[in-house]
Amino acid sequence: MLPGKNFSPDEILRIVVQRAWLIILMLVVCTGAAVGLSKYLPNQFRSETLIMLVPQRIPDAYVKAAVTAKIEDRLNTLEDQILSRSRLERIILDLNLYPALRRTRPMEDVVQQMRDHDITVKVEGKESFRISYISGEARTAQKATERLASLFIEENLRDRENLAEDTSQFLNSQLEDAKRRLVEHEKKLEEYRNRFGGELPSQVAGNLQAIQNAQVQLQSLAEAADRAKERRLLLERQVVDMQVTDTPAVPVAAAPQGTPASDPAVGETPAQQLLTAQARLQTLLLHDKPDHPDVRMMRRVIRDLEAKVAAESKKPAPGTTEAGPIVERIQTPAEKLREQRLRDLKLQIDDIDRQLAEKQDQDRRLRGVVAEYQAKLDAVPKRESDLVELTRDYTTLQTSYQSLLAKREEAKLAANLERRNIGAQFKVLDPARAPERPFSPNRVQIDVAGAGAGLALGLLIVAFLEYRDSSFKTEDEVLRLLDVKVLALVPLMVSVADVRSRRWRFVIVGIVTVVVLGSGAAVALWRLRS
Repeated sequence: MLPGKNFSPDEILRIVVQRAWLIILMLVVCTGAAVGLSKYLPNQFRSETLIMLVPQRIPDAYVKAAVTAKIEDRLNTLEDQILSRSRLERIILDLNLYPALRRTRPMEDVVQQMRDHDITVKVEGKESFRISYISGEARTAQKATERLASLFIEENLRDRENLAEDTSQFLNSQLEDAKRRLVEHEKKLEEYRNRFGGELPSQVAGNLQAIQNAQVQLQSLAEAADRAKERRLLLERQVVDMQVTDTPAVPVAAAPQGTPASDPAVGETPAQQLLTAQARLQTLLLHDKPDHPDVRMMRRVIRDLEAKVAAESKKPAPGTTEAGPIVERIQTPAEKLREQRLRDLKLQIDDIDRQLAEKQDQDRRLRGVVAEYQAKLDAVPKRESDLVELTRDYTTLQTSYQSLLAKREEAKLAANLERRNIGAQFKVLDPARAPERPFSPNRVQIDVAGAGAGLALGLLIVAFLEYRDSSFKTEDEVLRLLDVKVLALVPLMVSVADVRSRRWRFVIVGIVTVVVLGSGAAVALWRLRS
């Protein structure tokens, strides 16, 4: 190409017309090659099926579904399971797929070819997806697509049922474990309550009531003891009064004349009466002051008895006198009545003493009961702290157990739902059909691409030849490139034969162009219709 040469549209048109035969040749060669190639390419048929996820027929408000994953997640899981080597190898053998490829390649490559190039799973919308399979035979593509669709549906049902069953079994095991821990904690609580019975916070009211009842009984017992003591004091006064009073005895036989009669005491001796009075004084001093009238009176009685005992000690022995024995005296009925009365009073005093002793025992026992219940009340804060901790753990376990129990019942309902096939499941909306025409190869597209490639190749060759051509074509090129003056121009002399040859060449090129273009259009129309 000449340096600095510029191509005008007329120049480009001249070049194309001049070298049109070359462009047409490349167009014809490439188009023929594309037609031949598309003719011998094997047909590929694609069968498709549309599957939709149908929701469960029972509202979620009544039975919650066991599987709540989105369809994309479910498809990823199902696709990994169904497109595994074992499943695809079984389909290949059952439908006798890829017979030629199996004779030359191992099964791993055949399965890889089927998984990566011939099977397509695509989500369409929120609740549907499409499965397609490509095969060299239309009927085989349909069968393989139907088989894949049935595998997706069956595997989805099996997975949902297994998931529901596994969930139910897991919740059963967790529920048994929670029940065991709850029973163990209940035993701990029961053991603690039995061990510290009466010291629990719930028994505070009972303990207070028991203390109050014991205190009421103590008060009643004290009042009864005071009344018994007053009655005993009254009886002792009567005894003392009766013992102090002297009653003369009636002699049985007359003593010798001039022998004085003795005056012995009736019943107890003065010494015995003195001991009784002294004991009574000690009893009075336990609850009365020294200047109390009863104490003062008892001291006078003691002084009288002491004088009487002293006087008695100076008398001769009973039944004897200085002159000899005296005759025995006989008691009068009044003395006998007095002695009987004294015995009755002493019996009553003994009975009162016995009652006072019993009341003292009851008083000690009741005070022990009060102390016992008070000790239980003092231990309540410690037991309350322990029970708070035990009850908190028990409440947590009980809440967990109730929650697991409710979830297990829901899992059972979901499992029954899946077993009866009334849960969410896949349903074929558009079943697989045998395709009527192959989807590949697209022969029209291949032919058009071949024609375009031939045209582009022809133009490239023309451009290359023009680039290699360094001849002068116009006067301007000569003047621009050669620094010489043009003296004269010799026009191109063309003979009549040359003119005719050029005309025929132009006609032939036009005819060939029309024929090629018409043939290409006819072939494209035929393939579109077929």
